[in-house]
Amino acid sequence: MLVRAPLAVVWEAVADLGSHPRWMTDAESLEFLGDVRSGVGTRMLVETRVGPLRTRDVIEVTGWEPGQRITVVHRGAISGEGVLQLDAMAGGTRLKWSERLRFPWWWGGALTALLARPVLRWVWRRNLRRFERLVEADASITTP
Repeated sequence: MLVRAPLAVVWEAVADLGSHPRWMTDAESLEFLGDVRSGVGTRMLVETRVGPLRTRDVIEVTGWEPGQRITVVHRGAISGEGVLQLDAMAGGTRLKWSERLRFPWWWGGALTALLARPVLRWVWRRNLRRFERLVEADASITTP
């Protein structure tokens, strides 16, 4: 996705982890676990809902490259890894979100993961479009 805002503006929005439920419609709540609010070691308890499925998992930041990438690990009923990658482009910033999630056997394991893939892809695209609108609106307000 191309966000029509400078990389520094997009990074500032992505790096504000506490604001993610503002644009991640599947994140019902986010609570920091401890005093760390950014960077490697940040831990968050996130309540997520996609349709009838709900989970409360700990998400921990395992990689933090300012202006480039945030890497996380999901720990809980649903486990896995996620990456938000930023790249400066002509006309804005390319933002790529990728996740590799594993579902527990009692939720159907690999079969549920396979069936959930198109739904989650749709949710994540919708979230990125929402992020894009919020950041571009904020950038237009702050740009003379």
